Amino acid sequence: MSNKILNIAIIAHVDHGKTTLVDQLLKQSGALRKNQASQERIMDSNPLEKERGITILAKNCAVDWNEIRINIVDTPGHADFGGEVERALSMVDGVLLLIDAVEGPMPQTRFVTQKALALGLKPIVVINKVDRLGVRIDQVINEVFDLFDNLQATVEQLDFPIVYASGLNGWASLERGTDGEAWGTDLDPLFATIVGHASTFQGDEHAPLQLQISSLDYSSYVGRIAIGRVSQGIVKTNSLVSVVHGVGGVANNGKIGQIWHFQGIERVSIEEAGPGEIVLLSGLEEISIGATITDIDDPRPLPNLQVDPPTLSMHFCVNNSPYAGKDGKFVTSRHLRDRLEKELQTNVALRMHITEEDGVFEVSGRGELHLTILMENMRREGYELAVSKPRVVLQPRADGMYEPIELLVIDIEEQSQGTLMQILGERKGELANMQVDTIGRVRLEYLIPARGLIGFHTEFMNITRGTGLSSSIFHGYAPYKGELPSRKNGVLISMDEGVVVNYALGKLDDRGRMFVTHGDRVYEGMIVGIHSRDNDLVVNATRTKQLTNFRVSGKEDAIKITPPLDLSIEFAVAFIEDDELVEMTPKHIRLRKKHLKGHERKKASRDS
Repeated sequence: MSNKILNIAIIAHVDHGKTTLVDQLLKQSGALRKNQASQERIMDSNPLEKERGITILAKNCAVDWNEIRINIVDTPGHADFGGEVERALSMVDGVLLLIDAVEGPMPQTRFVTQKALALGLKPIVVINKVDRLGVRIDQVINEVFDLFDNLQATVEQLDFPIVYASGLNGWASLERGTDGEAWGTDLDPLFATIVGHASTFQGDEHAPLQLQISSLDYSSYVGRIAIGRVSQGIVKTNSLVSVVHGVGGVANNGKIGQIWHFQGIERVSIEEAGPGEIVLLSGLEEISIGATITDIDDPRPLPNLQVDPPTLSMHFCVNNSPYAGKDGKFVTSRHLRDRLEKELQTNVALRMHITEEDGVFEVSGRGELHLTILMENMRREGYELAVSKPRVVLQPRADGMYEPIELLVIDIEEQSQGTLMQILGERKGELANMQVDTIGRVRLEYLIPARGLIGFHTEFMNITRGTGLSSSIFHGYAPYKGELPSRKNGVLISMDEGVVVNYALGKLDDRGRMFVTHGDRVYEGMIVGIHSRDNDLVVNATRTKQLTNFRVSGKEDAIKITPPLDLSIEFAVAFIEDDELVEMTPKHIRLRKKHLKGHERKKASRDS
């Protein structure tokens, strides 16, 4: 066991190379087996993380370098998963701030850096991807310094060391080298900087035990597993402890089962652990994130973890469509409630409220991505549900209602600038800053209501043809800015239940773009396409050709059909209006009206 323990978090904007760098740190420290060394993004264990190329869950690993144990926490780079960032930073004593040598600090960089600086952590700045074309290292370093200054960093935090690195190729350097060449051979300079500048946690091993739970896991063999850092005292196997939920909170006594710590990405069983060690504990059932495991005879609980409030809410409903129960295993309100309550135990930024309406739960989170990731996970686990249009969480104040405002940064080519500025103006966005570079690209910074960003990403990608970059971060609250323009197009609504056929699609092709194709099953009230006009239109998507005795040539009878639009959860959630729902099952994503019958929709429209 190492004598010295360092706990480090790696924080960065999405896609700045954080998880790739962790891979190289693990490989060069010898912490991986041969069959693991060939894998990429080892720390992205969740299937959605590998598919999307982002980190969603904070995860731990450990490496040994020159007899020093370095516990590494890989944190999410997206502000929607800020709850993961906040509780991960509560376990560490230093941070590696990873910055792309081309893009520089981005909004999510600001978010995680602000959290780290507020906790008094001293950052080590790693300028990553210095072997890319178009690097602007000097400007990026100046931007990092300005960022720290804007976030009111202390003098000690402003005196940060700089390491140049290529995480993909596995080398680091403390000195600038020649462009186009490797500036180093391995990551030893980075390891040395961590050891030289990161603070060692100071805790009294003779004091009463204090260990705050920062994360939870589950094993079918040993049950619930608590993960956290020992603040003081020593935790031992088979010892009696008290679990206290916040200062002055309810205390539950329990017995520690097994104790593990991290060796590489593996969990290794140990008998005891002292101050500074990040450990996993089994045997305790009445536990939750933020609770303190402390001495049973002298309990000293720590304050609960503070997490920023949710900004977006949606209704999660029981699926009551005609096709309910055909795909999923879990379809009842009890299943839905149990799954959401289970998520609340580990997702500290999530909130749930049981509404007066039967089978409807109001779920609040940090953003659109935060909630859609939860929906996708539930789909894959076999749940069926329907969700409503997202709504922002307003704050009532003495002078009126306040709404969450986001700082949006977009990096685009000049020819897209006019169209995007017009769209952002319609969404109540206010231009805060604009920078033009020498290669025909523009960086725009906007302050925009959070509700103005719902559905913006899809529109943004279409306008920029995939060449633009956009990211946003919660900026603060401002007075409510009024109503936003609603969807410009109406929808095509199925008038009957049945199977879609090509003949019907051919007749509807000039009415708009379809969401369904030949062979899909539809039902009355289901949305089958986007109308080319601004009103809703009820159509027959199951209409078949009447058979006659007349023959026609194949050329005259050929049907030309525009390919259907692909429905993703993000697009569907952003597309719907207040009177519509997204129906999600393990195999299908469908759009529907809340009221399936035509006369019910007319009555609801009159009543509203």
